[in-house]
Amino acid sequence: MSTGTGTGSEVARKGGTAASAPAEREPKHEALRTALTALIDDGLAPHDTLPSERELMQLYSVSRMTVRRAVERLTQEGRVYRVQGAGTFVADPATISKTLHLTSFSEDIRNRRMVPDSRLLVLERTEADLDCARDLFLAPGTPVVHLERLRTADDEPMCLENVWLPEAIVPGLVEHGEPESLYGWLERAGAAPETADQTIRATVVGPREAALLGVPPQFPALLVERVTRDIRGRAVERAVSLYRADRYDYRLTISRERRT
Repeated sequence: MSTGTGTGSEVARKGGTAASAPAEREPKHEALRTALTALIDDGLAPHDTLPSERELMQLYSVSRMTVRRAVERLTQEGRVYRVQGAGTFVADPATISKTLHLTSFSEDIRNRRMVPDSRLLVLERTEADLDCARDLFLAPGTPVVHLERLRTADDEPMCLENVWLPEAIVPGLVEHGEPESLYGWLERAGAAPETADQTIRATVVGPREAALLGVPPQFPALLVERVTRDIRGRAVERAVSLYRADRYDYRLTISRERRT
């Protein structure tokens, strides 16, 4: 499965700085995460394998729990991905991976050490149509705020995002203009995103979307529909996002239910 220069075990055993013991001044799992990040940056290519749990325990003199916490952090950051029964592999930095954690687009991009940005296309006060009213549990015609943004990573188009918010929750947003962080705005409004129901479907882009995303018409894309709720269970966001399928993917960890 490896397409790079070697395995993590081979690189770590060469005696370089990546295999030195993690510093004791910080939590062991954080120190190990730092050491593994250096190992990835200095000696591993995309899709190379990391050393196994047992090898990492021996190389760095840490417990299995420490190894698992460090690898989990790297997985959340998009630096590695896991294949059940095969091991842990270095992620390709050209692909933005989304996990099951509820994070914003900007958080996902920053986790990949890229610079997020957006181009505001629409910011308006409008009325909830039937779909919006259903998802946000509003009466049709209730005032909502609609944003359409072209989201970029390192200035490359990644996603065309449409968001609807109940205006009662975000009064003054239209007059303020595009916020630096939409989730930050919701948090300050007492409606911090907590959970979300999300649907992902394969699709292709139309002429307008193709021009904005910089791809040919009928290019493969991921259509992601999400309804986000705050800690009180209120629906605070309806989002419909179109992602370039060549630059974005979703990684899930699943398990088989044991039957007695």
